Amino acid sequence: MNEADAIRQILTHARTIAVVGLSPNPARPSHQVARSLQARGYRIIPINPNATEILGEKAYPSLTDAAQEQVIEVVNCFRRSREIPHIVDEALAIKAKAVWMQLGVSHPAAALKAQAAGLRVVQNKCIKTEHAVLSARGVI
Repeated sequence: MNEADAIRQILTHARTIAVVGLSPNPARPSHQVARSLQARGYRIIPINPNATEILGEKAYPSLTDAAQEQVIEVVNCFRRSREIPHIVDEALAIKAKAVWMQLGVSHPAAALKAQAAGLRVVQNKCIKTEHAVLSARGVI
């Protein structure tokens, strides 16, 4: 599956997105993106070990902790590229369906590992921007 197909599949079928690195600070891009997705009907699960609640949702210290209480379909990564292998391993362990690395974030080896395990993968793209593009085209 190419990346354009993965983007369309993720944004049209997934409803629950765990945001790794979601900041409680409204000025941060992770907060703005998550708030935008939430306003468009997606369920946001904050992953931040230093917060208890963000955007009205309980925050979890890790994907593993969140998955004990929530079904996570998409793992949206607002972390440095060097942290992606660990996040992909967690995404695989919790049986997520997709890993989305935000603009400026990529890790080709971790992406290949996730794809080989059947996950949809997007790298170096903003999920909010891609949603706006598909929405403008009438796809979603």
